[in-house]
Amino acid sequence: MEQINAINFAPFPRKGVLGSANAKISLQKMIDRTGVSHVILTPSGLQDDPQSTEIDFSGTAADKELIDFISFAQKQKLKVIMKPTVNCKNGTWRAFINFLDVGTAEETAWGQWFKSHEKFQLHYAKIARETGCVMFIAGCEMASSERREKEWRRLIGKVKNEFKGTVSYNTDKHHEDHVAWWDAVDVISSSGYYPTGTWEAQLDRIEKVVKQFNKPFFFAEIGTMSTKGSMYIPNSWKLEGDADVEDQESWYKEMFEHTKKRPWVEGYGLWSWGADLYDPDQAVNHKKYELYAKPAEKVVYKYFRGK
Repeated sequence: MEQINAINFAPFPRKGVLGSANAKISLQKMIDRTGVSHVILTPSGLQDDPQSTEIDFSGTAADKELIDFISFAQKQKLKVIMKPTVNCKNGTWRAFINFLDVGTAEETAWGQWFKSHEKFQLHYAKIARETGCVMFIAGCEMASSERREKEWRRLIGKVKNEFKGTVSYNTDKHHEDHVAWWDAVDVISSSGYYPTGTWEAQLDRIEKVVKQFNKPFFFAEIGTMSTKGSMYIPNSWKLEGDADVEDQESWYKEMFEHTKKRPWVEGYGLWSWGADLYDPDQAVNHKKYELYAKPAEKVVYKYFRGK
């Protein structure tokens, strides 16, 4: 697999976001300032709560604006990865989408949910095929559902029938060795929100999975906020505290230093870059994951460009 130097752009875009002039300007700045080779797009499906069985994707980027934005990105020499992602309207993390495994009603609930999820994924698999995306990631951090091996194998099979490129699935941190069906995908991917000081142990663990299944691997999501303390809990988007762009910079340096020593880590999908950019003079006060105009941005450029 070729090296993937990607950033997740404008995550979970609402209608109109990707079609805006700001989004195109932002994407061009992302290219110039980070040296990315790929961009990851994440059309969003929404369900009311973790026990809902219907996924609605009518509010995310309209098909035409998504297709037009993919074309624009490709004209900028970027390769596009499609990663349709489910979220809950009530704010519950998607990893907690779950139903009981026993009893007729609960089995029916799983069946209803996977039917809706398949419709969502296959809609975008078709767009990915028609627009020449290089990879399709069929789900993200669906930790509680991963035990439903039969349903996931069926979904991956249907995605492969629709999309003829590389197919992956993005598991959550710590779950790389808890997915039994990695043989069904072409590439293993996970969210690498690992705390500072833990990289060697985590990479040792993940390496065993990569060798067991003999598949390529990359981090489809990876990053930390520029908030004091985020480097210790990078996965927490609700962390409160002062802005600390130096902590974010330090975490990125450490992450790259450790992962670059592992040749089986074949890429990154950094989290994240927004469609509407804040004033660069205010970057030092910005607390979220975005990289624009922060010291970590220069770290990314160095590693992505090899300079």
